[in-house]
Amino acid sequence: MNLDFLKPLLERPGPWASVYVETDRSTEDAAQIQRLRNRAAAAQLVDEGADPATIRAVAERLGAEPVSGPPPGRALFATEGEVVLDLPLTAAPPSAEATWTTLPHIAPLVLLRSDEPACQVALIDREGADLELRDSRGRRNLGEARGKQWQGRGHRSIPQDRYEWHYSNKVEDAWEETADIIAGELARRCPQDGGTLLVLAGDARERKAVRERLPQRLRSVAVEVDHGSRAPGASTELLDRQIEEARSRYAQERVQSALDDFRRARGRPGEHREATVDTGRGPAAEGIPAVAAAAREHQVATLLLGRGAPDASRPVWVGSGPDEIAVGRAEARGWGIGRPEEARADDALLRACVAAGSEVLVVPEEMAGPAGGLGAVLRWSD
Repeated sequence: MNLDFLKPLLERPGPWASVYVETDRSTEDAAQIQRLRNRAAAAQLVDEGADPATIRAVAERLGAEPVSGPPPGRALFATEGEVVLDLPLTAAPPSAEATWTTLPHIAPLVLLRSDEPACQVALIDREGADLELRDSRGRRNLGEARGKQWQGRGHRSIPQDRYEWHYSNKVEDAWEETADIIAGELARRCPQDGGTLLVLAGDARERKAVRERLPQRLRSVAVEVDHGSRAPGASTELLDRQIEEARSRYAQERVQSALDDFRRARGRPGEHREATVDTGRGPAAEGIPAVAAAAREHQVATLLLGRGAPDASRPVWVGSGPDEIAVGRAEARGWGIGRPEEARADDALLRACVAAGSEVLVVPEEMAGPAGGLGAVLRWSD
């Protein structure tokens, strides 16, 4: 999961009101239930000591929530009398939660927003490709990559067989250029971090030709699907299903690949032993002290967070900078953090990941993840 959408939260010092509410509207008394939820969230913020201006900003935003339609839940982050972020959730929170803390309580977002990767879709035929982006914010039309078209002049002053040969070769040349154009446009648009899946749909021969022209970094994250057509009025039901299945598979494969990297690095002699965590770091870090040290030095490439991680709520000490993290108050001062304050480990580490552009992956309960539920694959080792 890419957390760039949380960067506005790095621009304010806090403290922060963090509110998670269900917004289900499927019952007849949904409006009344919504008012009660909103009132309960405001009361929690009062009890937590939030300032009146911030409580009022949150209450006004919740009160403006529409009474019909998606999403199933929302997350709000507010400080200094302003709602800085208002995010839809792809899953309803188990209960309304409102906190007033030094750092924004962002950890639940990792579990309540879709962790399926962003997906660039190219619907391809001989004339070009329609481009679309699907991510946690829904679908966005990105326009088209228009290929080169060649039309004969229609006269047959030369023998027909020669004319047909000439025409066929011109059309084929035009298609080759079109495939180059589509591949070039995809290479320009797709991020290089490997977190975006590329789906090639449409005509089989054409999508294969485009794939062959992609740079290796994109071919490794590209899949072809059988359905989809650029024809006006064509059904998208089967295409949509195949795309969602491909996104789900890709998300699982990325978690498994990261866990494999983590286990290989953790198991190297002298770096990490199965019976001991929080040891000196190699290409992987495990446990809060080791992961916090890696985050402090901007070494985290991928943060691994287990569902229900027992270490997630453990306290750490933080400063104003996102990389100012320490396990204890004395250590924080030793690192030059002038006025350290207590925060949850998961919130502090996620804040550091937002600032450093690190990827965050949730480890499903059925997979064996890091001890304590917190680990990292590093960009480099000491």
